[in-house]
Amino acid sequence: MATWAQIGLQDASSPLMEELIYFHDYALIVLTLITVLVFYGLASLLISSNTNRFFLEGQELETIWTVVPAIILVFIALPSLQLLYLMDEINDPFLTIKAIGHQWYWSYEYTDYNDRELHSYMVPTSDISLGNPRLLEVDNRLMLPMQNPIRVLVSSADVLHSWAVPSNGVKMDAVPGPPNQTTFFASRTGLFYGQCSEICGANHSFMPIVVESVPFNTFENWVAQYLEE
Repeated sequence: MATWAQIGLQDASSPLMEELIYFHDYALIVLTLITVLVFYGLASLLISSNTNRFFLEGQELETIWTVVPAIILVFIALPSLQLLYLMDEINDPFLTIKAIGHQWYWSYEYTDYNDRELHSYMVPTSDISLGNPRLLEVDNRLMLPMQNPIRVLVSSADVLHSWAVPSNGVKMDAVPGPPNQTTFFASRTGLFYGQCSEICGANHSFMPIVVESVPFNTFENWVAQYLEE
C-alpha cells in the first residue's frame, strides 16, 4: 500500500504491475533526456550571438527533427503495445469473481461457488483494530489464491464506480449493465489495498477495496468454511 510522502509507485504484487513500473521508468528516462536536450538547445540559442539573416530553409535540419522524434515514438510504442497484449483477457482463469459497486460499498460474487456473495464495507475509524490502516480496512476482504490467474467481472448496481488495486495493476470502470472484464495474477501473499477511482457521490472516498492473497490450501479452508456452508 502507499505510505506517507511516497513519491514512486506502489510495490508490485503481480508480474503485470512489474512490467508497468518498468515501462513507467523507461518512458520517464526518455522524457528526461528529451527535456534536457530541448533546454540545452534553448539555452544555446539565448547565449549564442551568431545570426544568419539569409537563412530561409534547411532540408537536412527539418529531416532530422522529423525522423528522430518518429524513431523515439517507435521505441516507446513497442513496449506499450506489448503491455496492452499482456493486459488482454486470459483464456483459462483459475477463478472468476464478480465485483459490483454500490453506493457506497462493494459486493463480491464467487461465481464458481454457487454465486455466494460477500458485502465489503469500510470499517469505521471507531471500530478499527490497532495496526490496520484507517479508511482502508473492510469487514469482508476479497480472499483469493496466490499464483493463480484471476478473472474479475466488474459492474455497478447504481452509478459509475471504478474497481482499482494499484499494486496489482488493476483499474476497471464499473458501469451499470454488462460487466467489464479484467484479470490479474498475485505473485505473493499479502494485503493489497485499493479504492473506488471514479467519483460516485458523497461517500466516494469511503468504499475501499482489500484483496487478501493467500496460499491455495488457506483459500481452500476459507472456501469450505464460508462459501460452501
